Amino acid sequence: MDDAAVLAILAEADTAAELPRLGGLARPDGVAIVSERVWCFSRAAGGLSCGRMPRPPALAARVPLVRGLARLAVSLAPLLGRGGTTRPAERLLLLAALLAPLPLLAVPGAYRGWILGTSIVALIGWMLRGRTLRLHGAEHRAIAAAETRSLVGTWHGAVRPSRFSPRCGTNFAALLVPVSLVLERVWIVPTAAFTPALVSLAALMLTMEIWLAAQRWLSSVGRVALLPGLVLQRLTTREPKLDDTRVALRAVAGVLAADRAQASTT
Repeated sequence: MDDAAVLAILAEADTAAELPRLGGLARPDGVAIVSERVWCFSRAAGGLSCGRMPRPPALAARVPLVRGLARLAVSLAPLLGRGGTTRPAERLLLLAALLAPLPLLAVPGAYRGWILGTSIVALIGWMLRGRTLRLHGAEHRAIAAAETRSLVGTWHGAVRPSRFSPRCGTNFAALLVPVSLVLERVWIVPTAAFTPALVSLAALMLTMEIWLAAQRWLSSVGRVALLPGLVLQRLTTREPKLDDTRVALRAVAGVLAADRAQASTT
């Protein structure tokens, strides 16, 4: 998709009454933007690839606590899906990171926290390497531009929406840590070898419910819950250059076009 086609889609979106709700993911080599139906990955070196977003079972998407896990699973599609944004070797590394808590069950409790903490820091460092921090800010800026109908102005650099986002996964991670610590202290189920896995699962489900509620109630209460993540985004994002923002905007244009095509066939 050339720049003229991108601008035509962005200009049309700026006048649209409704647009799909967008999310995103920054990578060292590009930006993925997702809607409920499709995802598109815009490479910093050029090129755009798109795919369908999986849909969780209807019941799983409605049941409290379970729906949080369903959303997390779906959000991994651009990373782990066939034709996604990662190479096969990176996909295996991410899967290993996701399954890392299981081998920790065999580690003595006194060392488990240190090992898990070191693993998390190493994973974050790997995910935020290279150009990722600027592209992360560009991802937020592009999504905010869609929500404020200022896509064309943002493309030309005349408008600069915020690089911070209340829906960023960083906010979720910032909530997950204290929720996990509280659950470890108040866990009432008899201790067993698999207790850490159960605590982690419960923390994920509960944190997702808190995160979704905070997004729905972006009043003073919701903003207090999201404040640690918004502060943390000062470390996980950098002010994007115009070229970075355009990488993200190309992904937005790809999603808007593909989402409209998907909607017309359903």
